[in-house]
Amino acid sequence: MAIDQYLLAIDQGTTSTRAILFNKAGTIIQQAQREIKQHYPQEAWVEHSPNDIWQSVLGTCQDVMTNHYKASIAGIGITNQRETTLIWDRATGVCIYPAIVWQDRRTAQLCEAMRNDQLDELIQQKTGLLLDPYFSASKIQWLLNNVPGAKKRALAGELAFGTIDSYLLWKLTNGREHCTDVTNAARTMLFNIHDLRWDHELLSLFDIPESILPEVKPNTAEFGETDSSVFGAKIPIAAMAGDQQAAAIGQACFSPGMVKSTYGTGCFIVLNTGDKVITSDNRLLSTIAYQIGSQISYALEGSIFVAGAAVQWLRDAVKLIQHTNECEAIVANTNDTGGVYLVPAFTGMGAPYWDPDARGAILGLTRDSGVAQIVRAALEAVCYQTNDLMDAMVNDGAKVQSLRVDGGMVNNHWLMQFLADILMVPVKKPVVTETTALGVAYLAGLQQGIYQQLDDITQQWQCQDSYEPTMPVIEREKYIQGWHQAVSMICGTK
Repeated sequence: MAIDQYLLAIDQGTTSTRAILFNKAGTIIQQAQREIKQHYPQEAWVEHSPNDIWQSVLGTCQDVMTNHYKASIAGIGITNQRETTLIWDRATGVCIYPAIVWQDRRTAQLCEAMRNDQLDELIQQKTGLLLDPYFSASKIQWLLNNVPGAKKRALAGELAFGTIDSYLLWKLTNGREHCTDVTNAARTMLFNIHDLRWDHELLSLFDIPESILPEVKPNTAEFGETDSSVFGAKIPIAAMAGDQQAAAIGQACFSPGMVKSTYGTGCFIVLNTGDKVITSDNRLLSTIAYQIGSQISYALEGSIFVAGAAVQWLRDAVKLIQHTNECEAIVANTNDTGGVYLVPAFTGMGAPYWDPDARGAILGLTRDSGVAQIVRAALEAVCYQTNDLMDAMVNDGAKVQSLRVDGGMVNNHWLMQFLADILMVPVKKPVVTETTALGVAYLAGLQQGIYQQLDDITQQWQCQDSYEPTMPVIEREKYIQGWHQAVSMICGTK
């Protein structure tokens, strides 16, 4: 790779889109970001405008792709919010309905009915996933059954389904490519992670025609090239990966037992389990970590629906803060919450509870409770939920020596220290915290021959900050006991 060549990562997230140019050393050369508006048409429904998503990708890419950089891009990698579901017209590329976001819970009753039919064990056995509205399958069924004419058009071969990666690939190639990668396919609840194929039995259960599904490829593959009408140049699209798997790659979690946690809109912990699928006894998800060529690695994952989104709620909905970056200064001089706990179950509780009917609450308020206590309670909730997931992983046999962290919230030093104290393991923040984008850039680099092997990526990982646990055990236990009492008041599974 010449010194003036770069890798472009498109990171389409839940609340924003980033485009980041990296050089071979993994250094950020240029970056741009645009926020995505979320729509809430009904309680527990969450939608995005597909056009907003596409325009944010176009805009951020154009912001970083001056003529000089455009001619020097060796390849593009796409990483994305997973499970978010779109169906579009193959002829026009126009979506038949807004994107149904992974947080959306409209299909809770459908999933409950399938659970009553005792289909959950079959689904977990094939996909590694728990039967839940979180995943794409029930969203696809809802779209086909509720958008007028959708089922008929799907059966006629007129419609295409995709998660965000597949939709962006379609748009970038002007409709020439309808593909996805194994990590995104594994989150649809229609993909057999053992056989690495769409599962006909699951398609039948959800009444979804296979004709609407994309072709599944490894994370590194020839996904096509951008149409010259998009950026004025044909650029190879060399990699795709779901955001959490991309972050694990950016954190160089290539050995079994390595674990990372990303703190964005939600929080997601991914534990590498090597070439074996480990079925969790503690309501974690088994999934695909990555596939490079014929090499496949699996993972255990825990998903928290609300992390940074709780801070956004404090800012946008209840207006306790003006800017999210105020939080660290607010809590720095607050000794504790005074017994206040915020359980951010705005769209149900994720792992290990999996309660779609749970709703958020602030508990333990007194006359002395104020903004500082509530803000601190929101931050603490991120750590408590992480601890719930870590406990589940340990109970499944994991031996966690340290936790690698990334995402926007890790720049809050107070939060990272509290996290280390609650987890009782060192928390390590890398030099480059945009690990989701970095991970898919690395994958594109592997496909394009810029990196020869995973070891080349491992050697580039550098720790910027390490947080060691210092909290007395008795104090930690008091905090966690209070959290579990709070959760039990809104969620009956613990």
